[in-house]
Amino acid sequence: MAIDIQGTLSTAKRRTIANLEKKAHLSGWVLERQATSFANEGTWSNIDSDVTPLERRTWGSWSLLDFWCSDALNAQGWEGPSAIIAAGITGGMVEAIPLMLNGAIGAHYHIPYPIVARASFGYYLSRFAVVTRMATALFWHAIQSWTGSTAMFQIIRAIWPNFLNIPNRLPESAGITSNELIAHFVFFCVQFPILLTPPHKLQYFFAFKTLIVPVVSVATVVVMVRKAGGVGDIWNQEYTTSGSARSWIILNNFSSQCGGWATMATNIPDFTRYMHSSRGVYWQALFLPVINLLMSMLGVISTSCAKVVYGEYIWSPLELAAQWDGPGGRCGALFVGFCWVVAQIGTNLSASVISCSNDLISLFPKYINMRRGVILTTFTSCWIMVPWKIVYSASSLLTFMSELAIFLAPIAALLCTDYWYVKGRNFDVPALYRRRDRYWYTSVVNWRAAAAFIISVVPNTQ
Repeated sequence: MAIDIQGTLSTAKRRTIANLEKKAHLSGWVLERQATSFANEGTWSNIDSDVTPLERRTWGSWSLLDFWCSDALNAQGWEGPSAIIAAGITGGMVEAIPLMLNGAIGAHYHIPYPIVARASFGYYLSRFAVVTRMATALFWHAIQSWTGSTAMFQIIRAIWPNFLNIPNRLPESAGITSNELIAHFVFFCVQFPILLTPPHKLQYFFAFKTLIVPVVSVATVVVMVRKAGGVGDIWNQEYTTSGSARSWIILNNFSSQCGGWATMATNIPDFTRYMHSSRGVYWQALFLPVINLLMSMLGVISTSCAKVVYGEYIWSPLELAAQWDGPGGRCGALFVGFCWVVAQIGTNLSASVISCSNDLISLFPKYINMRRGVILTTFTSCWIMVPWKIVYSASSLLTFMSELAIFLAPIAALLCTDYWYVKGRNFDVPALYRRRDRYWYTSVVNWRAAAAFIISVVPNTQ
């Protein structure tokens, strides 16, 4: 028996060494060639880029609702009070339109965003649309992960109060303290295996998040209202602007509300491709504005109560939890921290990681599959990009991120217009995977899409 075990271990060891030696060369990372439905012979593709197989079409209408709840229920949604005003409500309705229209493409043809983009932009120009979204996804993943690390910080300090007293061994130039780095590492270790879950199985995690986040959010508001003896006085504030200045503020909030969802308007086919029916796509337009509105209302009520209890408006739910001390307070901070850890992981899945991985797959299908794409994305965003410096950096970097919406919004508009109006909801799916076919266009790009894109972008850059 001992000899058999030793022999098995020796075989496994030899196999591991052989695999490591193979990975020392680029050729060792080439994925196993898969039989694809439509790609030309010699053109590389893989299962994560191809039309979704029947066995992976596991999402129903309720799964899609859980997906939208997962994306909307996060710390940024809590902190964004603009959805409580008319501009935000209107923005929520407007942003739901391209989400619904582009989501129908993925649900009908079961193809991801990079493949959809080929129909509108052409085989090669579509790579510009892919890289633009990938850059946005990497930045958002970094920012959302840092927020999740802040939530993990509250969990750790709630369990071990002396965590706050850990001496800082890092220089000021690091931009992070020792205990913050520990919290970030712990969050990364918790998040990483969840991110590796195949997309067609994510509906269960989204359903869990949809259950826990609203419950804890409402409980937080109830506690704050009870402490404040009411909902506070934020509702009684006088307007500080009027006339045209106030109108411009409303328009700016409207633009920010819509621009923040420009990424999701391109992401949505990456998830609706896993639906077994396209009927559930259309009623999402009714729920998205409601979800955003309710989340922001909870944030505003809690912030108003914080002014009464702590003497200042505290918009972040995690900064609010940081005020809670004592056994009861730390218990509450533990639940709040856990809630927002789950929330940020869900948002990373729905808004950045899966989409960025699909982009990498389309650019390097010979070497990248979904698993490798997730690994590259999360290590790049969580460590190489130094997310704590992004969050605390000068406003110019955050301005750069917001400017990416100027490019993503026209891309999303082009995709839905091309599908619903120009092509009449008819794609030649095999041609989307083949070189020198219908979507090769005249000069490997669709000049009409390029012209429409430039016309859409230029006025917004002035």
